[in-house]
Amino acid sequence: MDPEANELNPSRSPSPEPGAELKANPGHAPKGSRSSAAGPRVVVSANTAWYAYSFQGAVLQMLLSQGYGVTVVAPADPFASKIRALGCDFVPLKLNNKSTNPVTELAALWRFYRTYRRLQPDAILHYTPKPNIYGSLCARALGIPSISNIAGLGNAFVPSGLLSRLLSRIVKLLYRASQRSAARVFFQNRDDMQLFIEAGICRPAQAELLPGSGIDLERFTPQASGADCPDADEPTPAAGGDGRVRFVLIARLLWDKGVGEFAEAARAVRARYRQAEFQLVGFVDGNNPRAVPEEAIRGWESEGVLEWVGRQDDVRPFIAAADCVVLPSYYREGTPRSLLEAAASARPVIAADSIGCREPVDHGVTGLLCRPRDAADLARAMEAMIAIGAAERAEMGRAGRAKMEREYDVRIITAAYRALVAELTAGASPGGPPPADGPPR
Repeated sequence: MDPEANELNPSRSPSPEPGAELKANPGHAPKGSRSSAAGPRVVVSANTAWYAYSFQGAVLQMLLSQGYGVTVVAPADPFASKIRALGCDFVPLKLNNKSTNPVTELAALWRFYRTYRRLQPDAILHYTPKPNIYGSLCARALGIPSISNIAGLGNAFVPSGLLSRLLSRIVKLLYRASQRSAARVFFQNRDDMQLFIEAGICRPAQAELLPGSGIDLERFTPQASGADCPDADEPTPAAGGDGRVRFVLIARLLWDKGVGEFAEAARAVRARYRQAEFQLVGFVDGNNPRAVPEEAIRGWESEGVLEWVGRQDDVRPFIAAADCVVLPSYYREGTPRSLLEAAASARPVIAADSIGCREPVDHGVTGLLCRPRDAADLARAMEAMIAIGAAERAEMGRAGRAKMEREYDVRIITAAYRALVAELTAGASPGGPPPADGPPR
């Protein structure tokens, strides 16, 4: 998962399972009931309500089903009402996800402290960078056990200039100060976990590996196979197909996600395979300096290299219409949701052999890996995917689905949190002070 995906305006940003409406817990009425369950109170903190609902909805539902009183603390956005509809309380907290201003950040730290002091939860679950750091520091100061979830490290740990190197050092110091007191630090890939341990940010006994945010195997299910394109000159339709092979990239449209390499590879492949199609699903964040300019995407469309369908509330139809899902990202990912969604839908994948992207892919079995930042190698992988034909692609898809069932089922995530939260709240007094929906005074 992308740790900075939550920087975006959630009303515009593509959710990891777009269009999914989580079911309200029958034992917990929405706002008005105050979600005052008899059990211990648990706070879940993230840097947007969108993230908490879209990425951690299964954890919220699990906590409610276990009788916990659940309060989500995050900046307010349109997803706050969805969180309340589940039966959780929601407390808005002002947080500027892009700020590096010391005064602004100290104010944010103080808001976390006041909020946690007022709510007095029995345990806190932190997600995304600033809640992981500031929230953990405040939880330690208040004597509240907390859990962190490191969903990828983004560019903070890949400095490219003097200023970014300085910022990276500061971020590492803040992580070290905050994470060594966490009851557990969950990681989404082994590389990040090893980095934190070797840097002394957390102790080995604190660290635990989780399979990303998991995937809902009932929502993402195997889809009927697409079409075949066996060679450049004589494309032969597959049974029920139209002779085309479609590659789709689903992501925020950032250069770091390999969007430029995808376009360049598409251009090279289409020169040889006329029936190959390429599609981008995602939107441009004009406020992000790493965003691909819309003019560049429109240029690729005009050239006939690819089709851009923009932001989509439900990506499942686009996965179903694809023969292969591609993510050539060299961004420091956690575990990219698009790769899990594709494999759960029995689609083969092509991913960069980079941190976070390589873990969900068994090379040659569930898909193919290519070198990061290498459009020519990506094009070779695409051509190999075309050459193997529909039957072998379908076999890769089946293997990918089996891998998701074994290793990435969202129930693995909820079971880990269920056991740990029960341990941390054992002996806690039932209930607690009723939370207020308003911001801290």
